[in-house]
Amino acid sequence: MQTRHNRGVTLVELMITLAIFAILIAVAAPSFNDIMLGPRLGSYANSMSASATLARSEAIKRNAAVTLCASSDGASCATSGDWEQGWIVISGTSVIQRQQALPSHYKALETLAASRSLSFQSTGAGATQAAIRFCQATPAAGPQERVVTISATGRTSVATTRTGSCA
Repeated sequence: MQTRHNRGVTLVELMITLAIFAILIAVAAPSFNDIMLGPRLGSYANSMSASATLARSEAIKRNAAVTLCASSDGASCATSGDWEQGWIVISGTSVIQRQQALPSHYKALETLAASRSLSFQSTGAGATQAAIRFCQATPAAGPQERVVTISATGRTSVATTRTGSCA
């Protein structure tokens, strides 16, 4: 008598495998989003830091005041709203750099003072210091954020913090 060998999988085995795979994906997806959040926040914070450095260096180069300010239209400084609407580096009426708005679920909040602009004098010194916190408001992805600190001398730094609130 000849023995017959089956070389495939049954429909039941395939369904069980797919169910286990779906459960593993459902468990891993939130963790993956948290992993991807760090680089996104870092990118936004580094863009702000680069803009502040550019504003400072342009003030020295032009021997004139240069302003880094929140801007909703990319052409003038905003009179309301926060930094997530975008920002510009401007000297007089000349826009040197534009940064587009952050995606709607991200926030860029001023933590030292309610200021939407920073001015750098021709010496490179700023008029005030600032700290701008970048975080994800929705969906809440954990207490991960980046804080850009701009000193009164115009130096910038980016730090990772975990306060747990993006409000």
